[in-house]
Amino acid sequence: MEVSDSFYALVETVCRDLYIKSLKEIPPDVVESIKRAAAKETKEVAKRIFSHYLRSIELGKKENMMVCQDTGIPIYWVKIGGKLRLDGSKLEQAIIRGTERATREHPLRSSIVSPLKRENRQTSTGDHIPIIHYEFIADSDVLDILFMPKGSGSENMSFMKMLVPADGINGIKKFVLENVVGAGAKPCPPMVVGVGIGGSSDLCMTLAKKATSRPVGSQNPDPQIAALEAELCDAINQTGLGPQGLGGDTTALGVHIESAWTHITCNPVAVNIQCWRAERRRAIITPDGKVEEGF
Repeated sequence: MEVSDSFYALVETVCRDLYIKSLKEIPPDVVESIKRAAAKETKEVAKRIFSHYLRSIELGKKENMMVCQDTGIPIYWVKIGGKLRLDGSKLEQAIIRGTERATREHPLRSSIVSPLKRENRQTSTGDHIPIIHYEFIADSDVLDILFMPKGSGSENMSFMKMLVPADGINGIKKFVLENVVGAGAKPCPPMVVGVGIGGSSDLCMTLAKKATSRPVGSQNPDPQIAALEAELCDAINQTGLGPQGLGGDTTALGVHIESAWTHITCNPVAVNIQCWRAERRRAIITPDGKVEEGF
């Protein structure tokens, strides 16, 4: 279905709203996982930290406040229905303008700078930012946009290694655990640990990032990978790092793994950590301009 020019204007406004709302309302699955962790916590310091988390979540939603000052790197995961006929360039520009409007109209702190001069345009945009990932969905006529702002504390705790096939699954486990433990308090635990396995070096890290956008506790459809997710999550929680690295029973809210086939001589693995807020917001837009928001 061909879309009109008003469709791109709508996308722009939706992207503005996704950015702003994602910083103020934590996804329900994340809230519930924090509540469960708090309920079973046995360490007093960890209990106090969880109470502060829950209070911040409540204030964000009720008082229209940001839960954290870090507006992050703006990242969009865009699924385009195969039956939807649109101009890719217009779509991309609409997403960029929406990002700029969120920062200017709210306003949000612009966290995006050039890598060497550290120039800040005060728009949360720059060369290749926002980051936009595209996927095409057969038998669909809607535009599905998932937005996630990636804060620097967790993003700085990103790791990738080209293992060799002989390292096998044990090599993957060792790499993930060593880097999560090494990250300590820096990514603001309890964390969501995204793991990418396979592909090329760039795809592997993208898969790890994509894994962090899944609802907390969701499982990979592959039983072997789902079992690995559970095993790694249990192992991370046995470290006792706890919330803010000050000790506690819950260090990871979940471990999510995404995978791709790879070269016969490769065994790449990547880790991308998301902080306890795991912020994200989704909108589904129909060709006639209807918008359904969620997480």
